[in-house]
Amino acid sequence: MIAKTDFIGIPSTDSERSRRFYVETLGLRPDEHGEFECWAGGTCFGIWEPAKYGMEFAPQKNAHPALHVDDVAAARKELEAKGVEFAGEIMDTGVCHMAFFTDPDGNDLMLHNRYAPYE
Repeated sequence: MIAKTDFIGIPSTDSERSRRFYVETLGLRPDEHGEFECWAGGTCFGIWEPAKYGMEFAPQKNAHPALHVDDVAAARKELEAKGVEFAGEIMDTGVCHMAFFTDPDGNDLMLHNRYAPYE
């Protein structure tokens, strides 16, 4: 029944600031048709302000979109140079590396690289 994920909603209190973070800091590709949509590969991140729709803002916690990078340590270092703060050290699960951080609104994100082959 469900064929794919159309987008990941990113709640924000300031859409312009969020767009700058996702496009300029993280390097996601801006959508040519939607001002507050940007892309990580084939996944769209849709930035929206709940307050504009009469809803309370709440950052998304504990459901980290796993943003693939080839080298978690190198990507973390690059983002730290841009002012991004990470929570803890790089986690090695035995099959992947992960580094956790948040966007300016407190939405949870992670850098991720699976180094073990899928079997």
